Amino acid sequence: MSDLSTFHAALANETATGQLMADLALLLSAGDVITLSGDLGAGKTAAARALIRYLAQDDDLEVPSPTFTLAQTYDLPSFPLLHADLYRVNDPDELEEIGLSPLPDGTVALIEWPERAPQMLPPDRIDIAFSHRPSLGTGARAAEITGYGKLTAKVERLASLRRFLELAGSLEAKRQRMPGDASTRSYARLVKGDQTTILMNSPRRPDGPALYDGKSYSEAVHLAEDVRPFVAIANGLRERGYSAPAIHHADLDDGFLITEDFGGDLFIEGDPPKPIAERYQAAVDMLAAFHQEQLPDVLPLAPHLDYIVPPFDDAAMMTEVGLMPEWYLPDKGVTLTSNMHADFLLIWGDLFAKLADTPKTWMLRDFHSPNLIWLAHRRDIGRVGLLDFQDAVMGPAAYDLVSLLQDARIDVPESIEIAMLTRYAKERRAADSAFDPAAFVQQYAIMSAQRNTRLLGTFARLNRRDGKPQYLRHQPRVWIYLNRALAHPSLEIFREWCTAHVPPPAT
Repeated sequence: MSDLSTFHAALANETATGQLMADLALLLSAGDVITLSGDLGAGKTAAARALIRYLAQDDDLEVPSPTFTLAQTYDLPSFPLLHADLYRVNDPDELEEIGLSPLPDGTVALIEWPERAPQMLPPDRIDIAFSHRPSLGTGARAAEITGYGKLTAKVERLASLRRFLELAGSLEAKRQRMPGDASTRSYARLVKGDQTTILMNSPRRPDGPALYDGKSYSEAVHLAEDVRPFVAIANGLRERGYSAPAIHHADLDDGFLITEDFGGDLFIEGDPPKPIAERYQAAVDMLAAFHQEQLPDVLPLAPHLDYIVPPFDDAAMMTEVGLMPEWYLPDKGVTLTSNMHADFLLIWGDLFAKLADTPKTWMLRDFHSPNLIWLAHRRDIGRVGLLDFQDAVMGPAAYDLVSLLQDARIDVPESIEIAMLTRYAKERRAADSAFDPAAFVQQYAIMSAQRNTRLLGTFARLNRRDGKPQYLRHQPRVWIYLNRALAHPSLEIFREWCTAHVPPPAT
């Protein structure tokens, strides 16, 4: 890859400029620098305003030109943004006075008239040069987008995204920003008339270096590293009558999808949010029906191309629980001796052995409130809309029930958890007299301990490695769920190990 990449966009009006900036916003991350150049009236401030309003999810947000203030800061949902106008800068010392030299860390910098202070420009940046195109209309502009250094890749991806949208007939659709998740994926709602779809940007990216027996973390625990698993599992779910989004357009190589829009009718309500009983019951019923099926571990993906659903094997489960000693315990000032760590591994090895004969199914893995949409116009368990399943593996059925009933992001009272667990067991038993509720409850407890041990480490890692401290607020809730699991007799030894070595999170 070169250290410079350029593509051109023809913009018929300000709406087209806003669409370009929305597409760029889909790819931005904290610390990126975008410069806007061009003559007076070329559209720099209009482009900046469109980008800021899109990121703020507020089409009416007041975004004044910083010509006189020189810099304006916005605290946006994803990251802070600094909008600067250097037209009136005459002395480099002025840049330090207004907080532009050096540029603040962790902030997206949007800089108009960058040629007024070339010495402040970092080697990694995106420049958008606007120019008038009066022959194409009074509001027509041309944009030359150039990536420098490490941001060359984002400009190349922006060009690929624009080509994908054009081929899909969606380049002129209105974009509406949607919240992302803890992954590298990002989303936008595309609006054309009264029709809406969802754009998914899912770049291929292993989760970290090869630290786990020569594998990245995502490879070791079988997390999706590209968009192919999502497509294969979505098609497999829909073929069996479950409500996964239809995929209208796909670029499997670049990782772009346009899918059915399920809307935003959630399974929770209130402040603080709590489960909606009827909807949780439907979700439990869906899992009970789903887990009765014999599901294949090989799925068709494209002509002459299959997808193999990976196993949630002991190595993957051990790598996940290993996030507790790797990330959570160091945050608490705990350093395990080699014997303590060996005991940890032995305890989990014994627990995983108890799952060896457990029937395996498609374990969707993130079956919880942020990823479930209520589809009131459908019937029965079809009302449960499924969004996030690209990390699906062949694993124990209890895991997804744990994800639902011990939701890391909302408080699920123990009374509701027990009632829903009982409902699930009754439905499984009614459909199959060989179903053993006691054995399932043990499986549920072990999967709960495994998931919540991993989450304590995951949230610590998201904070320390990825700069996402907002996930720490979920740790006390995860701790409560973990202790519910530790009450089961099969987890007595791990309970004793945790009592001796694992401090609770800060509340």
